[in-house]
Amino acid sequence: MNTIRPGMLVYWRDSPAVVMELKGLTEAILRLVDSNKTGIAHVTELTTSPPSEQPTSRHHLLAKDKEWDKALERYELIKPLLENPQRTSEDVINVARTANKSTVTIYRWINRFNETGLVSSLLRAPRGDKGSPRIDVETQQIIDQQIESFFLKKERPSVSQLYERIKHECYSIDIQPPHRNTVYSRVRDIEGRKAVSRRYSPKQAREAYEPVTGKFPDADYPNAVIQIDHTKVDVIVVDEEHRLPIGRPFLTIGIDVATKMISGFCMTLDPPSALSAGLCIAQSVGRKEHWLAKRDITAEWPFYGKMSKIHVDNAKEFSGGMLLRACENHGITHELRPKGQPNYGPHVERAFRTFMEECHRLPGTTFSNISKKLEYDSEGNACLTLSELDLWFTVYIVHCYHHKKHRGICDIPPIKLYNQYVHGTSERLGVGLPAPIGDEEKFKLDFTPYVERTIQRSGVVIDNVHYYSPVLRKWINAKEPGAKQKKKFIFARDPRDISVVYFLDPDSESYVPIPYLNNTRPAVSLWELRAVIKKVREDEAYQVDEEVIFQGIKRMREIEESAVEKTRLAKQQRATEKRKRRMSARRTGWQNIHPTEKVDEVVTDTYTEQEDDLDVIEPFNDIQVK
Repeated sequence: MNTIRPGMLVYWRDSPAVVMELKGLTEAILRLVDSNKTGIAHVTELTTSPPSEQPTSRHHLLAKDKEWDKALERYELIKPLLENPQRTSEDVINVARTANKSTVTIYRWINRFNETGLVSSLLRAPRGDKGSPRIDVETQQIIDQQIESFFLKKERPSVSQLYERIKHECYSIDIQPPHRNTVYSRVRDIEGRKAVSRRYSPKQAREAYEPVTGKFPDADYPNAVIQIDHTKVDVIVVDEEHRLPIGRPFLTIGIDVATKMISGFCMTLDPPSALSAGLCIAQSVGRKEHWLAKRDITAEWPFYGKMSKIHVDNAKEFSGGMLLRACENHGITHELRPKGQPNYGPHVERAFRTFMEECHRLPGTTFSNISKKLEYDSEGNACLTLSELDLWFTVYIVHCYHHKKHRGICDIPPIKLYNQYVHGTSERLGVGLPAPIGDEEKFKLDFTPYVERTIQRSGVVIDNVHYYSPVLRKWINAKEPGAKQKKKFIFARDPRDISVVYFLDPDSESYVPIPYLNNTRPAVSLWELRAVIKKVREDEAYQVDEEVIFQGIKRMREIEESAVEKTRLAKQQRATEKRKRRMSARRTGWQNIHPTEKVDEVVTDTYTEQEDDLDVIEPFNDIQVK
């Protein structure tokens, strides 16, 4: 056992000293070697070995089992000598003779152990020339040159090809080529990021070797940063009228980076667009009480207020003029994710994975891939309409997602963390509740697509449709100040219903609804309008005008209604004919019954042939009501 005794050389505060006397159980009287001064020191401040400037090694963790067993064997060999302070040179010689080692080796092991007091000091010391090349300089230069000019290329030649090049170069200047293993060793020593960057691409090198920061920058409080993104939902929905499958909807969500609360979402059958992004932002900012009440949802969704920054990817729907202008207008920073760095969008991507896992439990799910879908009939099992899926998703957010533990925030439910940010904790002051915006409808219109048009005597024309209201009279043929060209005004509209556009009045700086000039026109979507315009333009005999457009819309709807009715009648006719064939077959079976045969046996045989087609026959079921 290593002990401190009177007369020993010890080290106190990096200075050598001799222990003169032990005072009690915790202190020692020392005489410093350098100054001969005497003092009292606490025993816990003394060491038996001089201080080392080298960092503490962890060789015992890195050593292989075989090496560690060898170090333990050496320790057991010298342990009796370490425990014997009165050992003599004869004792050391006897141990060396037993181990078949030299006396110098035994003394070296003892000294190495005394320096650190660690068994790891007895591990075999690494070779001094490890890592340095042992081939001549000329051969080494050829290897380095061929690695740089031939191996680190986008064509990604193999190491065997590299070795053949090196061997050829060595033969050409009449020197001995290196061994194949030497070349392989040099290739393994190439820095990993350099090899991937040169042989593949800097992007792959960055993704493979660059560390991912654990905290998103500037997201230090609620509404600091909202991440927004789109995805296709793994569920097929059906239409409202006939409950037939119509496809997979798209989901746009906004998530607060600090609290992981869902700030808003938009679900639509239309592909991702500036509209879905704008509607998602508008819902994120607005209060949710009325929206939840319309859906008879009693749970809370307390997240609202204007965000400081939205963080989006580089899709074109996030880079349009409407969205940029609206963000600038409301003081919201519009930040794009750095290209080729998906780790900047982990929060919304992780939320999408969670939502899709829940969707995989719904009837009509497409699952995440074909291997998981197997033989499941997604379209045949689809039963949710878009509005029902929208309601289901809302319930999941406010009842489940916000109240479940979230790994990204130390297993705290998002709503609990949001409450801590608002009201504070014993360690942090609360930031308070966000201030609601004054006019939510105006904010929503600012984030819907808009067009710029001049105002004529007949009102304004957008996509060949005329709109008019007396409020436009003041601005008819208005011109830009000090210029000859006519002034253009902003008109916002919801593409799902273009029967009304919203005129941004420069005087009041508010939106005013402007209806159709001809108020007998039906409300249509922008998709319907453009489909008709395209169809009309294909016929050169027609000139595009408003009357033709709405005639086309009317005709399209008539065709659609007629097709639906014809399909319904065809299905009804097939079902009626099938029932008639069944009844005819049954009557034929009854007429063939012989009077002398047992009725039970004949009936059983007749029904067995058709038992797969039988169903319940109700009275007058084959009579059609006209």
